[in-house]
Amino acid sequence: MTARQVYLDYAASTPVDPVVLEAMLPYFSTLYGNPSSVHRWGQKAEAAVENARSEIAEALGCTPEEIIFTGCGSESDNLALRGAARAAARLRGANHILTTPVEHHAVLRTAQQLAREGFELEFLPVDRYGQVAAGDLERRLRPDTAIVSIIYANNEIGTISPIADLAQVCHERRIPFHTDAVQAAGQLELDMSTMPVDLLSIGAHKFYGPKGVGALFVRRGTPIEPCQTGGPQESGLRAGTHNVPLIVGMAKALQLTIAGLELHVGRYHQLRDRVIHEIQERIPDTQLTGHPVQRLPNHASFVFQGVDGNQLLAALDLQGFGCSSASACKTGDPEPSDVLAAIGLPRDLALGSLRVTVGRSTTDDDIHGFIELLPELVERIRRVAVS
Repeated sequence: MTARQVYLDYAASTPVDPVVLEAMLPYFSTLYGNPSSVHRWGQKAEAAVENARSEIAEALGCTPEEIIFTGCGSESDNLALRGAARAAARLRGANHILTTPVEHHAVLRTAQQLAREGFELEFLPVDRYGQVAAGDLERRLRPDTAIVSIIYANNEIGTISPIADLAQVCHERRIPFHTDAVQAAGQLELDMSTMPVDLLSIGAHKFYGPKGVGALFVRRGTPIEPCQTGGPQESGLRAGTHNVPLIVGMAKALQLTIAGLELHVGRYHQLRDRVIHEIQERIPDTQLTGHPVQRLPNHASFVFQGVDGNQLLAALDLQGFGCSSASACKTGDPEPSDVLAAIGLPRDLALGSLRVTVGRSTTDDDIHGFIELLPELVERIRRVAVS
């Protein structure tokens, strides 16, 4: 195995920024109080949580009271869908849920579970890039629509949705609109003061913060019920002792990300476009997945005819490159992802998927090495497949 180690899976997770780690450390040791305690140890911890809340609110253009801390982006999605749907059902008898077939499983599986509980689940149509048209959304809204959930930027194919336009359609009908912005946070500007979104989910480990912590923006006045009951933490919407170190780390990570957004995103664009251009030029029977322009700045994704995506990932890993595939690896029966099926890719092509995402540590040499290696590996896998 080569000594070269090149990580190109920043959409899956990012390393914790050293400045973030430094900010977190005291809350693992000397500042260990429970924020719910009334003594000075608890007061210091509570102050740290509320300071973090204010910092995140400032970064997102909202008020601190509109930020709810959760355990991750998936939990934020769960709370948004279950909480808003159940509140709508109780308050106005609404039981219709609108979402898309290209959502993260945190939204899809939650919506499907709600359907088993009696809600009516409807999927909006998406085009070949995974985008929803505002007109299609408007035509499918009903008086009993409880919530609409549409992903901001797709984790598998990188497509950015026209969230402001879609949210406005719901805003005019007074229907709660949620977006999973877990991939968008750290890549795109998020300003709740100008965007008519009612609920928005983020997770810290996508923008150089720690794993195990997320946040849900809940616009003031949006009906929502708790999914996790117990103590009165988070305005009664998310019971449980606050994870103070991780909350502090998320706030610091978001601050640093926004401060460096213009610098990093510009560089991501250059590296991403180089990957897309070179791979399409050098490897025949290759198709870019997702929108060619309206896509995450650090995200390139492809499907290769005649290639098993899982075999390609293993071959890349042996050469020291960490990427990901959009296809699920099921023993004896690998199937394409829901997203690739939804955008109309045939099964044999969708099985040959590859996602490449760059980050702060990615160098020009890393991309050069990857571009030089990938055509050889794809050719080798294709050759074996037809032999």
